[in-house]
Amino acid sequence: MPLPHLICRPAARGFRLIQLGLAVLGLALFSTWAAAQGRETLRILAWPGYADADLVRAFEKRHDVRVEVTLVESDDALWSRLRANRGGDFDVLAANTAELRRIIDDGLVQPLDLANIPNTRQQLPRFRDLASLPGVVRRGQVYAIPYTYSEMGLIYDRKQVPEPPATVGALWDPRFQGRVLAYNGSSHNFSLAAQSLGSKTPFRIPEADFRKVVDRLVALRRNVRTFYTSPEEAVELFRDNRIALMFANYGTQQLAMLKKAGFDVGYAIPREGALAWLDCWAVSRGAHNPRLAEAWINYTLEEPVSTALTARQGLANTLREPSHLPPGAGLVWLEPVEDAGRRAALWRRIIAGDTPERF
Repeated sequence: MPLPHLICRPAARGFRLIQLGLAVLGLALFSTWAAAQGRETLRILAWPGYADADLVRAFEKRHDVRVEVTLVESDDALWSRLRANRGGDFDVLAANTAELRRIIDDGLVQPLDLANIPNTRQQLPRFRDLASLPGVVRRGQVYAIPYTYSEMGLIYDRKQVPEPPATVGALWDPRFQGRVLAYNGSSHNFSLAAQSLGSKTPFRIPEADFRKVVDRLVALRRNVRTFYTSPEEAVELFRDNRIALMFANYGTQQLAMLKKAGFDVGYAIPREGALAWLDCWAVSRGAHNPRLAEAWINYTLEEPVSTALTARQGLANTLREPSHLPPGAGLVWLEPVEDAGRRAALWRRIIAGDTPERF
């Protein structure tokens, strides 16, 4: 009987060692998981292309944090998400200067400490002059840092539209009926319609002109194939519907995407001037760690990150002059509108199919 006894004891000891090893390994894995769960999280609210996965991973590794990115596809969606919890759902956000006014007015963002964003010194002079940028400075305090900008020109299929469209009125041209794409955004579309009617102040539509602008937008709805929200959706619609002309809400970003997809397209700045936006980073009033949010802003102003935005998305950055704009191209920088809520409410009715006589 001693032989089995001698054999079994080492086997039992080995089994216990295996159990102990598995327990230690499980504890280590749990500790790693727990540590990961305990890492600080930076919550970003931004537009497509502003927080690509590889750039986010590099930031996470550098600061030993997690990053959650929420993407929006319209100013209306950004406003709705930001207001839902008084800014408490996000730490840092990207918004254009026209939207910043109401965001600041509503107390949804907080002043920045520029000492934590030293890469602003690398920006072009006109972007370092923050006081000259609308909606960025309030009562001597800086609320946002410019990151990227683009004009919203007209993209056209060279085969169907041999000559570059000269005016925004081309979006209403009956020759292109059913082959026009427009953007699903209330504020920009009211400004576009006002431009097409000859307004020199498309962001301040007089009360007496509102009915004409609404009628103009109903006519646009009847001329377009549909309204898109994201640049990716626009590429699919362009491909599947033999689109001739598109209002490029995302500007040269969309031009680059369409060319990459193999389309022979051109880009035009209309004679009325192209609406142009300047997107800025801001820190939410509800940010858990404002310094970490400022570190993200500073990170995006590093040369490799800003130039990646231009190379991948076709958008201008604030560190280098763009090469695509012809000399003297007319840009109409976005301004706060007379009543954003009214524009949004009317736009919902327009795209829902209300007829002119119902307004």
